[in-house]
Amino acid sequence: MAKSRTHANRGMQLEKLIDATNKIYRTTGFADVKKVPTPVRITSNNGGRINGMVVKGDLVDFVGVCRGRAVIFDAKQTSTRTSFSLSNIAAHQYETLMSWWKQGAHTFILLYFSERGEHYMLEMPTLSTYWQGAQRGGRKSIPYDVIASQCEPLRAEEGYPLHYLKVLE
Repeated sequence: MAKSRTHANRGMQLEKLIDATNKIYRTTGFADVKKVPTPVRITSNNGGRINGMVVKGDLVDFVGVCRGRAVIFDAKQTSTRTSFSLSNIAAHQYETLMSWWKQGAHTFILLYFSERGEHYMLEMPTLSTYWQGAQRGGRKSIPYDVIASQCEPLRAEEGYPLHYLKVLE
């Protein structure tokens, strides 16, 4: 069977890994993090057949709480080996993350470099530096070397498929 490369399915494997981790977090009482449903506007209902359209949402992919602290993040996957393009982040996603971060939430991008098989936690200070620079006409991506040296590498450990909240232990 051919591997799907559509934009809609690109991050499904990553989201499944996060969902499996979230189930264990919930079971162990470590955290409660849930996937934010994609907002849909129902356009018609014909005899039980419902049609709808995806509506631009205000939130990001995941929201929850860990050790009494709000957690909110988006999951992003890239096949580029040399950088992470900021065009993968919508302005409303960045604004939501920044707003929650200013209120004390743990906010980040969970980033997967698929060609390298590596996961990283891109936290707000690093993201904000590059985002603001791009808004002023600077670089529109974060170099892989910066991510590898400044971001928390993530992997399976302690029974978690992807222990992304280990920084809050």
